[in-house]
Amino acid sequence: MPLPQADATFAAFGADEVALGRLLFYDPVLSGSREVSCATCHHPRMATADGVSLGLGDGASGLGRDRVVDPDNLPEVRIPRNAPALFNLGAAEFTVFFHDGRLEADPDKPHGIRTPLSDDMLAGFASALSAQAMFPVLSADEMAGHYGENDVAKAVRQGLLTGQGGAWDIIATRVSMIPEYRQRFDAVIGEGTEITFPAISDALAAFIAQEWRADQSPFDLYLREGKPLSEEAAAGMALFYGKADCAACHTGQFQTDHSFHAIAMPQIGPGKSARFESHARDTGRMRVTGDPADAYAFRTPSLRNVALTAPYGHSGSFATLRGVVLHHLDPVTSLESYDISQAVLPPMDGAADDWFMQRRDEIAAVAAANDLAPVRLNSREVDQIIAFLHALTDDTSLRAGSGVPVTVPSGLKVDQ
Repeated sequence: MPLPQADATFAAFGADEVALGRLLFYDPVLSGSREVSCATCHHPRMATADGVSLGLGDGASGLGRDRVVDPDNLPEVRIPRNAPALFNLGAAEFTVFFHDGRLEADPDKPHGIRTPLSDDMLAGFASALSAQAMFPVLSADEMAGHYGENDVAKAVRQGLLTGQGGAWDIIATRVSMIPEYRQRFDAVIGEGTEITFPAISDALAAFIAQEWRADQSPFDLYLREGKPLSEEAAAGMALFYGKADCAACHTGQFQTDHSFHAIAMPQIGPGKSARFESHARDTGRMRVTGDPADAYAFRTPSLRNVALTAPYGHSGSFATLRGVVLHHLDPVTSLESYDISQAVLPPMDGAADDWFMQRRDEIAAVAAANDLAPVRLNSREVDQIIAFLHALTDDTSLRAGSGVPVTVPSGLKVDQ
């Protein structure tokens, strides 16, 4: 396949809005219990993810592999899907969000956004990137908290999401009552203008888009300037765009077609269960479209900085880059022989993380949906592909940002 062009375009944002979004991103004030921030699961120390297969949100403390459950406020379940990295989300091509694509830009929709939620929840967001922030703050397992334990969680349980007294209103009121945030919002949305949840979310989106632009990897420099890759990486690039056929899905400058594919990824953890279920199968894109043809299909992730963002897969089932590459070479065999020791899971009593993989009928259903044909590569070729994947690392993308603030306007603890 021909190599892509390094021609991604990025949105521009005002400095005041980006600075405001930075503080909000690291501030636990947006969570129901005031203990979880966006950075809890998307921290620069873990390359904008959390370094584990399935994270622990409300009811735990610490970061990444060091995060532990609170014995006095135990999480009900693990967060059911792996925390995705945040690189290049300000690029114009990124219009589809979450592993199942349940939110995407759509100019034919009244507010320019397609999602299973009602249209009245979509008003006021500046972009799909902004709108995606509505989901974590309403999730009991992620940021809202156990039903009944705080005002946000109670509102969510009662179905009060938007409008006066709803979960978003509670969060926005909290923020507006903090003098420094009121002052900073005055500079962004106008003095005295009501602070709404979409205004908060727009600032978060501005920060994410500006902070984690990653288009200076060796591969980007090769495309733009002809700067040679290492011999091993160059050989891996030839395989990636040739014999191994990786670019059939991992296309474009950031190696994603932004589409959905079933590749027999193992499921670990609770799956995307309803509130009354403890575990469930995660059918991926089918949960959004209702189409059986989409069963077990998940969004193609971008591969920029992929060497830094382990574990891999929608449930983080592979802890190493080699492990996930080998899975792609023979997905069904890999699924059928999968061992959960390949995952990285913070201790959690009673989690039953291998619930799905103990059921042969469920494994057979995932295998039957697979649409990725096996590819034969020798061990040297696998090494070369991995060398190319390392050439997608932009070392400046984590060093050149504004960094983690020491304090935030709420005065709450900032995870460093």
